[in-house]
Amino acid sequence: MSHFTSEDEALLQSMLRQLLQSVKEKITGAPSVECAEEILLHLEETDENFHNYEFVKYLRQYINNTVGSVIEEETEKCTSAQNQGEVSGYDTLVQHVTKKTRESKEYREMMHALKNVMMVVVESLINKFEEDRMHNKEVDSKTKKERQSGYYTDNCSDSDSSFNQSYTFMSQEQLQLLVERLDPIQPKEVRQEAVETLCFAPPSDILNSESWPNLRKHLTMSLSDPDGTFSEKILRFYAKTFSSSPFNMTREVYTSLARHLELYFLSGEYSLRISAGLDVSNTDINCLLKKVRLLNEYQKEAPSSWIRHPEKYMEEVVESTLSLLSVKHESSPAVSPDFLSPVYFLALLDIKAVWFKKWTHAYYSRTVVLRLLEKKYKSLINAAVQQCLDYFEFCKAAVNKNSRVSDFSQQHCSDKQNFSYTGPELQYVCFVHSLCLLGRLLIYKQGRNLFPVQLKNKKDSVSITDLLVLFTQLIYYSPRYPKTALTMHTDSYSPASLVMEILQVFCDQTGCAAECLYKDAVIDALLHPVQSLLSGTEVYINCLETTLIEVADILARIAAVEDGLSLLLYGENEKTAREDSPAAVHVIIQFTKKLLHDDISLLSGSEILPVVKGAFIFVCRQMYRTCEGLQMLIPYGLHESIGEAWKKTSLLSERVPTPVTAVDSTSSVSLESKNITGAMNDCVNYMFSSLSKKIQTNDYEEFGNRVIVTQIATTPTGAVALQSSGFIKALVTELWALLECGKDDVRITQPKSTPVEPIDQSCRKSFLSLINLLSYPAVFELLSKQDIPNKPIYSLREVPTDIIDIIDRLIILNSEAKIHSLFSYEQSHIFGLRLLNVLCCELNTLLLLETQYKVSQVLLTAQEENVTETSEGPGDFIIDGLSVERNHVLVRINLIGGPQERILPLRVLDKGSDPYPWPMFSSFPLPKCYLAEIPRKSEFRQDKDLDKLLSLLKSPEKQTGWRESCRKQFCKVMKARPDIISGTILAELIEKFVSHLSESRSDCYFSMGNYKATDADVKTESLSSVQQLGVEMTVRYGKYLNLLKENAENGLCFVLMNCEKFLKQQQRTVESPLCCLQEHCAGYDWFASSVFLIMSGDREKTFTFLQRFSRLLVSAFLWLPRLHISVHLPITTVESGIHPVYFCSAHHIEMLLKAELPLVFSAFHMSGFAPSQICLQWISQCFWNYMDWSEICHYIAICIFLGPDYQIYMCISVFRHLQQDILKHTEAQDLQVFLKEEAFHGFRVSDYLEYMESLEAIYRPMLLKDMRNIRVQNT
Repeated sequence: MSHFTSEDEALLQSMLRQLLQSVKEKITGAPSVECAEEILLHLEETDENFHNYEFVKYLRQYINNTVGSVIEEETEKCTSAQNQGEVSGYDTLVQHVTKKTRESKEYREMMHALKNVMMVVVESLINKFEEDRMHNKEVDSKTKKERQSGYYTDNCSDSDSSFNQSYTFMSQEQLQLLVERLDPIQPKEVRQEAVETLCFAPPSDILNSESWPNLRKHLTMSLSDPDGTFSEKILRFYAKTFSSSPFNMTREVYTSLARHLELYFLSGEYSLRISAGLDVSNTDINCLLKKVRLLNEYQKEAPSSWIRHPEKYMEEVVESTLSLLSVKHESSPAVSPDFLSPVYFLALLDIKAVWFKKWTHAYYSRTVVLRLLEKKYKSLINAAVQQCLDYFEFCKAAVNKNSRVSDFSQQHCSDKQNFSYTGPELQYVCFVHSLCLLGRLLIYKQGRNLFPVQLKNKKDSVSITDLLVLFTQLIYYSPRYPKTALTMHTDSYSPASLVMEILQVFCDQTGCAAECLYKDAVIDALLHPVQSLLSGTEVYINCLETTLIEVADILARIAAVEDGLSLLLYGENEKTAREDSPAAVHVIIQFTKKLLHDDISLLSGSEILPVVKGAFIFVCRQMYRTCEGLQMLIPYGLHESIGEAWKKTSLLSERVPTPVTAVDSTSSVSLESKNITGAMNDCVNYMFSSLSKKIQTNDYEEFGNRVIVTQIATTPTGAVALQSSGFIKALVTELWALLECGKDDVRITQPKSTPVEPIDQSCRKSFLSLINLLSYPAVFELLSKQDIPNKPIYSLREVPTDIIDIIDRLIILNSEAKIHSLFSYEQSHIFGLRLLNVLCCELNTLLLLETQYKVSQVLLTAQEENVTETSEGPGDFIIDGLSVERNHVLVRINLIGGPQERILPLRVLDKGSDPYPWPMFSSFPLPKCYLAEIPRKSEFRQDKDLDKLLSLLKSPEKQTGWRESCRKQFCKVMKARPDIISGTILAELIEKFVSHLSESRSDCYFSMGNYKATDADVKTESLSSVQQLGVEMTVRYGKYLNLLKENAENGLCFVLMNCEKFLKQQQRTVESPLCCLQEHCAGYDWFASSVFLIMSGDREKTFTFLQRFSRLLVSAFLWLPRLHISVHLPITTVESGIHPVYFCSAHHIEMLLKAELPLVFSAFHMSGFAPSQICLQWISQCFWNYMDWSEICHYIAICIFLGPDYQIYMCISVFRHLQQDILKHTEAQDLQVFLKEEAFHGFRVSDYLEYMESLEAIYRPMLLKDMRNIRVQNT
């Protein structure tokens, strides 16, 4: 195939032509011939379709047929040589074969034949090119008239194929001659011929020539030629230049065109007026619009390239544009307001000011634009503001004259086929352009610095706030046009839609929102329709429902940001509240309640009323998602209104009831406001449905949903709802798929790598979700009285669906069947042991798991079996991942103690000869090395402050201010010598203080009732198994602390049994499916046990103290069993199973945390974890295992002496102490694990007492008020 036939030549010519046409844009865009050659040479690297071109395919086949055999032969030779060790490596093989092929006879013949045939093909193409050129000249002259008759044809764009146009390469002499012929003094025919020649010349040659400056002047002058075809050809040349030349050349063309237009608008021959309208079909106006359109197209394209050129080039373009747009007709000042300026023409072609958006997008160009606007062209901004003001005045007047609004709407729809614009339509188009330009300008700080502006016809300057108020008023004052209105034929150009777009962008820009939106005046303007409806005043608003929905949308966006929420809750200046009008939050809540009660007559019967309700509920939701927002909303009883409206809607509907909107937040409100509306199940169902559909949300919403799930799971009703909704099943199933099965849709190309971490990254999210879910209230509802399945056989396809299955399959692996059912036994069991370790940090959960499933014994048995076998019997423990995990769990669950009282073995191996120095065990008692030595108490020294405190407490006369004196003296002792407030001294202090308070009617919050402790011995069998185990753990801890003697179990049992009987007198009988409400006390009494240890095991003193203590308000928050199903709580609260510590203390902890420690609050939010859950755990077990005994005593003492609100300050102090650790573990994505497993190292209550006092000074009135409101109110 070395020789080509004539058919081959024709085929090659066709294919080469096709290739060149495919890459014509790349070639014509090259500034020089050399660049075009470079583009073709590197086409394979830059064109993804290179190998699909027919020309390339033909060449590949030709080469293969010609030298393919040579390549194969040489490859075989090299391969055999490589096997013998003569040639090595793939690269060497390729180089060798290539060299031999190029030296072959076949290759030389092929290259010779290719060169010959391509010379013929290229010569034929050139000849054809010249023929096409002559043909195009003839066609152009014939179709000239047709082009002129075709209305608004894009003759000024370079749309023809570059291969159907021919370029005439000209010398410098020819170009000079061309310049002379284009001189305006030349005859028309000479200039016409010169323009024809100019259109066929390469633009790059023209712009690079020495004659270009003179030619540019001639072209600028010729654009004003009365002959439209002449100026049109010049525009055609400009368009071709814009599309094929670099920015450094085209900017001169652009500035000349802009200068021409500027001179034209300033000339006496231009006399168009706004009032006269504009007829686009007029030839002169059509030509003018083409010039402006060419200018605008370049404006939108130039920013993509001007950054690669000197700034002065860009500045020339920007300044010429702003100079043109600033043109004013100075000849007749009387009619100047009616002057149809260049801005109107630009607005007709680019109504949304896209050119300005592109110019201000990048900092590089934005700086220049805004600097020029500030220094020389501020009149442009003034004119835009004036345009908006004029349109607003028109709308405001039109609201009271409906006929005028109708006429205006009709004007937009009329004369649609005639392409004419009336005066009002031109004003509206310019208004839209001005509005979009100002909206873009205000986004940037430099743009905002241009304000305030001073207008000629206004005394006062117009500030940013004034402008934003104006924008806001346009939402409800501007007419709502039909969809057919305006030239764009869409509603996206209505003033309300445009303003909404601008305000939505402002909401997303932090700095912009703070300076523009977060102002009282703007919020008042937004709420004007709402205020009018609330006050019952006459409302002149177009499309009231739509306006309200748009207002709600902006309010919700403002409330979603912390600064915006603060503005709605407290106003622009929190310290100086406005007397003339309440904060926005109050107006919004009142209006929402009226909406829910259908109490607004103007909206009754509206089809979209449910949407309006949903929009304002969502605004409220954005406010009550935070504690301070919820604090504002609670007095209004909004949750009750939502519940009633929901029930009403559910009764009217046959479908499954779902809330109007934002249902997940309803659960949050009902949860935290302690009034369950009966909607918990539906709320959780809706949340689960949304999560399972993976509905896209922003980051805040995603984290917020995880926090809400955590909050719900910390309540008994919430845990049951999560179970019934399928949420837990989905979570467990997903976990099992990740842990055991892997994803079915992933093709396995290589074995899965062995996880380096104990819990693989893929399972971490599920692990944390389980931790969030399994707080003690949830564990009790899901596992109480449930037996482990312990099946004899487990199928490999049997997937767990519940928490009990997770415990059975991953934690309590007490049979070969369970072990063999796991594909990844070690990884899965470690996952289970890690989960068990976290769960057992909550002592009530530990007692439940231990009593029901004998967890310790299962782990001990597994350790006993994990030993080496020797001829003499069992050998040493095998140290592996599982035995190390089991050892850690066993020590943790069998030792009580703070950070300095117990030593937990590490779960990692050390480097060296002894990788695991911690002794393992398979039976009790634990090795003593895990018990820290109790430091010896320093000898008691007399202390004057303590003596004074004791004397105050022993004093029989209670003077005015006695209680406050005791508290001050107590604080003095705590700060000076905290160590002496322990043991018998602490017992005496709290005993006497509580005794005195319980005798004061003003200090008593609850009635004590009549109960006398039974003197008969109490048998341990009469206690539940959970309480028995709790007694054992307490006594063991007390003996370790040297606080209890032998037979202390009986004394503690006496206290617990009598407390149970005593509190039972004040409990309700509740019929409920909740497990926690079927028990006299759902969990162990850690506070009573703590008091028992403080009283050194004296059962009578302990019980007497508890009886007196039960009368005080502080008992509701320190002693959790005190209010279990109590008659002192509202029935709705009792039926929910939610304790005041959760809905009151924990709620306020979150509120104070956000105010005092915002970084910690954000860390919780980003982790999807709720501070309320961990605080409930700490408080429930009196900080056992988290603090040393001395600090636990101090915690109890400060709450008794200083007030129940100190419980909240205590938790805030802990978070402050742990702040750096919290931030670190948030980054490591294990915050939940850290807070549950780790004790408070280095934390001392006395160190933070001053900080707690500072919190008391700020928050006590609010906190104590809410704490006192937990009881049923006497009505």
